[in-house]
Amino acid sequence: MSRAQETSRPDGATRQDLYSTITNHILADLAQGVTPWTKPWTAGHGAGPVSRPLRHTLEPYSGINTLVLWGTAVERGYAAPIWMTFQQALSLGGAVRKGEKGTTVVYANRVTRQETNDKGEDVERSIPFLKAYTVFNVEQVAGLPERFTAVPAILPESERIARAEAFLDAVGAQVVHGGDMACYEPAADRIRLPAFGAFASAHDYYATRGHETVHWTRHPTRLDRDFGRVRFGDAGYAREELVAELGAAFLCAELGVDLRPRADHAAYIGSWLEVLSGDKRAIFSAAAHAQKAVDFLKELAGETPLATAG
Repeated sequence: MSRAQETSRPDGATRQDLYSTITNHILADLAQGVTPWTKPWTAGHGAGPVSRPLRHTLEPYSGINTLVLWGTAVERGYAAPIWMTFQQALSLGGAVRKGEKGTTVVYANRVTRQETNDKGEDVERSIPFLKAYTVFNVEQVAGLPERFTAVPAILPESERIARAEAFLDAVGAQVVHGGDMACYEPAADRIRLPAFGAFASAHDYYATRGHETVHWTRHPTRLDRDFGRVRFGDAGYAREELVAELGAAFLCAELGVDLRPRADHAAYIGSWLEVLSGDKRAIFSAAAHAQKAVDFLKELAGETPLATAG
């Protein structure tokens, strides 16, 4: 299907394909610990406080399209909630940037047709159909009016901490900014963070980035750290989070950053307590792994690691 084209899909088999595609996408998100029904945008957009993805007319999407567009925004880091077709972008004076990948949304309805039954009588038949079409987030479109793209920064760029910025850039981890999720994505081997301006302070930004950068060191091509994690929230997951928490504390001390509790840490406290209560050596192991991660990052940044005697 052309990205500028809308295509009706009246046959049942193709409808089933659309259902499967969307369901499989949501299952993939859940397997990564991402719930696509968690709104990924802050209120600081030119469209004002937003709870649902919006069409180019600023009318909200509904139903399954809400989940699809939320999920895409989380996956790709879009902070803007507005979506439009290729032709709608052109009509507004914009153009989809070359190489951008659209997102398929659907429209469900019924059509009525006049048919002749076995008795030769004219009857009306109601036929369900799905129309699939492709939309693009406004962050994928150049040249749009400012009302579609304005995202006022709360935290000014002048607040950046030079030492922390230079160190984390030198490490070389891929960082994608956008949305309001902070995480390390092992499959893509990248860190996802909200924009700098979305944080309450520069210290919060660098502490969060440091935490996710410690997670980044677990990759098999780096420190190959594995605590037997099987599923989101299990003991192996809790151990890795504890390493990242301690590693961030050590790293922040090195970089002159104040480490402040993240809002999501409360969710881990119970699992940390369970791990530490069940294994008295767990905190020693976590601290050792955390120090190893920080030393590894210092080597990548061209700095001398700490002595490892204790």
